[in-house]
Amino acid sequence: MSAVRRVGSVIGLDPAGVAEYERLHRHVWDDVLAQIARSNIRNYSIYRYGDLLFSYYEYVGEDLEADLAAMAADPVTTRWWALCEPLQRPLPERGPGQWWHALPEVFHVD
Repeated sequence: MSAVRRVGSVIGLDPAGVAEYERLHRHVWDDVLAQIARSNIRNYSIYRYGDLLFSYYEYVGEDLEADLAAMAADPVTTRWWALCEPLQRPLPERGPGQWWHALPEVFHVD
């Protein structure tokens, strides 16, 4: 088994969509949660600070890119994303191919 990979990222949130985004995430679909687990993602959290969302998860698999591709190919997850993405505002400094802007880890202690 590979070591846990911690992933943090940020994205903007439409100020007019805060209530809807939070409503959606109070009732995440079971199939979406199951796909997250199948993609070897654990301890997944999203925090909001004003109009900025911060996500954190731990990846416990062997091939993050393949697991994320499987998630992107899942029809239920893509329907979920179709509801969430119009409320999000990607940051201009995000990397090529990124929706959420990946953050470097600066410090960690167990």
